[in-house]
Amino acid sequence: MNVPGRTPDPRAVNQLALQTTRLELRPLPAAAAGALPEDRETAARLLVAALSPGWPQPDLLDVLPMQAAVTRSGERFGVWVIIERESTTVVGDIGFMGPPGEDGSVEIGYSVIPDRRGRGYASEAVRVLVAWALAQRGVGSLAARCDLLNVPSIRILDRAGFARSGESNGQIRWRLEKGP
Repeated sequence: MNVPGRTPDPRAVNQLALQTTRLELRPLPAAAAGALPEDRETAARLLVAALSPGWPQPDLLDVLPMQAAVTRSGERFGVWVIIERESTTVVGDIGFMGPPGEDGSVEIGYSVIPDRRGRGYASEAVRVLVAWALAQRGVGSLAARCDLLNVPSIRILDRAGFARSGESNGQIRWRLEKGP
């Protein structure tokens, strides 16, 4: 993705990118994760995208140091940014809680900034990242969690093909098995 007036930093844009009509998903480069949340200018330069004022959200802040420590090859099973293609702006994040476990399962999580919610961005991002994950060697299933009262997230996971697998601590657990 080229942004007029911005020259990509060689440490920046990971070659892996997934696109929908309205969104582009890319692994968050370790260098950009290391710059956040304080040095937004450097992170934006590394991402070759503008950062929404509301991103990163508080839930992501604890994960940034782990993402900053991953190797380039490890970035793909960590945090991904959701970029609104029309504005070339980061509007959320999606990704995995790590590489596939011994059982072949990866857990997915996602978040869209409040002023971009209700546009179907999370649904779009979940669909494309789930399809990508299930095509990866070593991935046999996906897991997810959401709060019992988070109706939009419940709808997103249900529509993406996840099935409820249990409840605990005020959250619904979800699972999606790879087909034959």
